[in-house]
Amino acid sequence: MNTLKTALLLGLLSAILLIGGEAIAGRSGLYIGLAFAVVMNFGSYFFSDKIALSMYAAQPVSETENSEVYRRVAPIVSGLCHRMGLPMPKLYIIPEESPNAFATGRNPSHASVAFTTGILQLMNDNELEGVVAHELGHVLHRDILTSSVAGTLAAAITMLARMAFWFGGSRDDDREGGIFGALLMLILAPIAASLIQLAISRSREYDADAASAKYVGSPYPLINGLKDLDGWSKRIPMEATPSTAHLFIMKPKVTGGWGSLFSTHPSTEDRIRRLQAMR
Repeated sequence: MNTLKTALLLGLLSAILLIGGEAIAGRSGLYIGLAFAVVMNFGSYFFSDKIALSMYAAQPVSETENSEVYRRVAPIVSGLCHRMGLPMPKLYIIPEESPNAFATGRNPSHASVAFTTGILQLMNDNELEGVVAHELGHVLHRDILTSSVAGTLAAAITMLARMAFWFGGSRDDDREGGIFGALLMLILAPIAASLIQLAISRSREYDADAASAKYVGSPYPLINGLKDLDGWSKRIPMEATPSTAHLFIMKPKVTGGWGSLFSTHPSTEDRIRRLQAMR
């Protein structure tokens, strides 16, 4: 199912880039949109995880890099991977006080899990295990490719809308048509970007929560972790772009664009209620 979603998202991106390019600049815009679609489809599949990590200045965690973090986190991740039948993902630390975490990558063999410094300071190892199991649940269910691709595509569509604003009036063969196309893209593209995020069903968060409860052996580590995350993320909000907000375990503060009008996460209260029902 996630493979089909990914293919549909890539197809949607191509259609929007082609139609948008033609609306902005006529036939030449159509060709530019086609070239851009090829590049973006390739890049979003193979490099969307690296793009997401670089956006938050994520630093590698290994025996030689950020070794103190590695000594704490690696045994937790390794133990859960063994239980879940997953290869060990790459680990990253994000220099951010707000507590949060996300997983990304195109498949379990090319997965990465990133933690903020805030979440490591906030949580004990028991709660952290619940959070790690949630993120590995996304890897196990192969949510990570769909999420990563959607984030890249949403950013690309938003950028196209900005290009329409600046260059939409320059269409030589039909100036009025070019201006109309620019205005249309300016209105519709951010909405399309948000709809892409909404295409990632919120049920994936419930499924990842359930995986945490299953492989940790209890729902309470994640329940306690979600309570801490909910409280502290409001005190120290983490700013994120609309194109990446859906990646995080706890909804960050969305800055700019239309993304603030849409929710990519179910409520924390509902997630906790469902976890408590699993006792």
